[in-house]
Amino acid sequence: MKNWLWIAIAALVGIPAIALRLGGVELEPQFAAIAFGVAIVGGAFLLSWVAEAAQKEISQTLVLALIALIAVLPEYAVDLYFAWTAATDPQYASYAAANMTGGNRLLIGIGWPLVALLLWTSRRQNAVVVDKGQAVEISFLVLATIYSFVIPIKGNLSLIDSVVLVSLFALYLRASSRAEKVEPELVGPSAAIASLPGQWSRIATAFFFILPAGIILAAAEPFAEGLIESGKSAGIDEFIMVQWVAPLASEAPEILIAAIFTLRGNAIAALGVLISSKVNQWTLLVGTLPIAYSISLGDIAALPLDARQVEEVLLTGAQSAFAIAILARLRFSLRAATIVFLLFATQLAFTMPEVRWGYAGAYLFLALALLSMDRERIRGLWTMMRTALPTAIK
Repeated sequence: MKNWLWIAIAALVGIPAIALRLGGVELEPQFAAIAFGVAIVGGAFLLSWVAEAAQKEISQTLVLALIALIAVLPEYAVDLYFAWTAATDPQYASYAAANMTGGNRLLIGIGWPLVALLLWTSRRQNAVVVDKGQAVEISFLVLATIYSFVIPIKGNLSLIDSVVLVSLFALYLRASSRAEKVEPELVGPSAAIASLPGQWSRIATAFFFILPAGIILAAAEPFAEGLIESGKSAGIDEFIMVQWVAPLASEAPEILIAAIFTLRGNAIAALGVLISSKVNQWTLLVGTLPIAYSISLGDIAALPLDARQVEEVLLTGAQSAFAIAILARLRFSLRAATIVFLLFATQLAFTMPEVRWGYAGAYLFLALALLSMDRERIRGLWTMMRTALPTAIK
């Protein structure tokens, strides 16, 4: 009974977000940030519990992919809005790219190190050992990252990019659905959901996927807007808001889910959610931006990138390459997490183009250094891709 009480509390703190949105109630920015932020927390807890329960029916890889897709819905909502509006206001094209690159870099720069830090503080373990089952996520992250370097060369996001990246995402889901199913050890609310008899367990699992998805969708925009307006009143630059504050708000659900997983002793799933979120955003999100832009424009067109956004996309791809080189050993240590965080945090203090080029070069140099000095990393990546990719195309 206690477990169902926790489920009820998580649902009750989230449901008011849906009611407020449907009722058209507008709150003061600071109150909106708090109210809708709490709703996202409730939704995140529900997702973490139902994710574990769902592993009795489908593979963990697919579960994490579905969680990641639901958790990044706020980022999709914000970024697609920017891309759509860019058809009538060209300034929003740079906002769309800024929001996308900011969100992608936040996941690796803050989300991944947070998992390693929480694991060390809660259990004194100095590394997250990545499960071999996550070879699917890492393999598709490799492919998406390689392709990402084509975008800054072209200087735009076109429907060709959409075809390639959305196809990669579809293949990723296909491979995830075929991954091996592992019987989980369930405790607490997740055990309560899974213990329901037969059909009722499946109904409850589906319901607790749909409910937090609705909560997160309802809470995302007012939470982000509340946070942005609160920041503006504090005198924070508008571009900084678009690139960092709004993504920080929209990325909150998956980072929070990862934190909950880690504190409950499942750091592998925590990092898996964040890797899957990165694959989601680096394929489906980027791929849908030109589609939204073209539909809004009423014509087939490429979403233009200005010089700064070309640099931002290159920097984001370089960061991904460095992260992949680290994960090639299927370990994410506290030392690696510290380096990843410092490289991310220190670049925020500078806005000059030379700095972005410099950090992109540093990421690529470090990635190549890791791979060349430790050939096992190259063999590890090759083995993962040779194992995971055939399941997507058979």
